[in-house]
Amino acid sequence: MPIPFILDTDTAQDDCVAMLVGLLDPESDLRAVTMVAGNVGFDRQVHNAWLTMNAAARLADVPIHLGSRRPLMREWVSAENVHGDGSGGLDLDLTGLETSDEHAVDALIRLTAESPGELTIVCIGPLTNIAMAVVKDPRFVANTRALYIMGGSNNGRGNITAAAEYNFYVDPEAARVVFEAGFDITVVPWAPLTLRDAVFTRERLAELDALGTPLSAFFRRVCEGTLAFDESVGIPGSTHPDSLTASILLHPELILEAADYNVQIETSSDLTRGYSAMSWGVHDLAANARVIERIDAEGFYAYLRSLLALPTAPERPFVGL
Repeated sequence: MPIPFILDTDTAQDDCVAMLVGLLDPESDLRAVTMVAGNVGFDRQVHNAWLTMNAAARLADVPIHLGSRRPLMREWVSAENVHGDGSGGLDLDLTGLETSDEHAVDALIRLTAESPGELTIVCIGPLTNIAMAVVKDPRFVANTRALYIMGGSNNGRGNITAAAEYNFYVDPEAARVVFEAGFDITVVPWAPLTLRDAVFTRERLAELDALGTPLSAFFRRVCEGTLAFDESVGIPGSTHPDSLTASILLHPELILEAADYNVQIETSSDLTRGYSAMSWGVHDLAANARVIERIDAEGFYAYLRSLLALPTAPERPFVGL
């Protein structure tokens, strides 16, 4: 049976690819998209979500719920220096397309309560919406099957500061609430996992572009905007942690190594704000998450390639593609 889940996202670059996974894979039953303040301006994130649904020929098939427009206690920090507008300048006529009137936090609570213990939430942005749902409804944790979280580094380097990965840095208080709430959590970290196993070189990107499908053209456009930045900071290609997070939920055979950790998020220090301290079982701390340590990198690439090879055509013409 397809796996039911909700995608909580700040749609830009690889978040778009993660959404394609949810929209195109027959193993997926994507029930809703919930938006959270993160990578780029909030309204642009929503626009990018519509762009992606259009690329998958699924316009208006999955509801988009607008959520938290800022972190719990801090000012929003953009990643537009990395992503630009998050879609490589693509545009779309959104006439007739409307987001849901139900707030994302309320939708998360309602949907998990309607199917208790069945829905997983794939969290690929800051964890603000999830933390707010925890605070608003004490049943939310028990009603949620699991969280798959893209965030943090496994005692490795950050990508917005030396210590912190972006999603946890933007709203560290929310991340702390979530990791202390009692969810069944799987973490896909930035380092070392993403940097080793989920980077596509220019050669790989050229192979994907050579597929010549509308989906491969969309993929190239949304990813090429970040490629120059990645290379400028020493990453030899395009990074894909968000699509990896959705992919391992649907295809756990991609996971080669994982271990239980106690994950705690730093909220007090300016220097290490958002740092994820991951204790590997020798510090007398109870585990609260499974952390993915190694994946089948070739299998992951082949999987995304198979999706991008589909002959799916957009419902509406893109502007700029």
